Amino acid sequence: MPEEEFETAEFKERLEEATERAVEASEHRSRWLLYLSLSTAIIAVMAAIAALESGTFSNEALMQKNEALLAQSKASDQWAYYQAKGIKAAIYTSQGNSEKASQETTEQQEISKSAKEFESEVQRSSEESQRSLEHHHRFAYAVTMFQVSIALAAVAALSRQKIIWLVGLAISLLGIIFFVNGFALLF
Repeated sequence: MPEEEFETAEFKERLEEATERAVEASEHRSRWLLYLSLSTAIIAVMAAIAALESGTFSNEALMQKNEALLAQSKASDQWAYYQAKGIKAAIYTSQGNSEKASQETTEQQEISKSAKEFESEVQRSSEESQRSLEHHHRFAYAVTMFQVSIALAAVAALSRQKIIWLVGLAISLLGIIFFVNGFALLF
């Protein structure tokens, strides 16, 4: 009998050790899953903000490009009007009506100024549109990096492999760089 008690006590001790190890592993795993879930939620929020900013800058770029096209149309109209005034001045000069020719030339100079102002507006609006598109692209890259990171977090949760989660976090850091650059256009 004493031999039997010893085996039972040893078995009981091993069972308690195994239970403790299982509880510690379970706590460690649940802590890791908590970190994974929390980081994924934060990345998802950043992805949503980046997507919103990307759309905003895309819309601004379109509006600015429309303004540039409208100004280009007005400049073209002014140059056509300028040419018409030049033709009228040439006709009046050929008819010997120097007073009307002078008047047409004066008006032509004013029209030229107006056309040049529209052309500078075209340039300004086009540059603003290009800058807005650059912001849009940076935010779009950030959204892509965040989405890849979220997908990797899901794979990590399903496969219980931390390395996949860590790779996803590294990719989300790239997303954060693009996100910050979307506001500042540092590079």
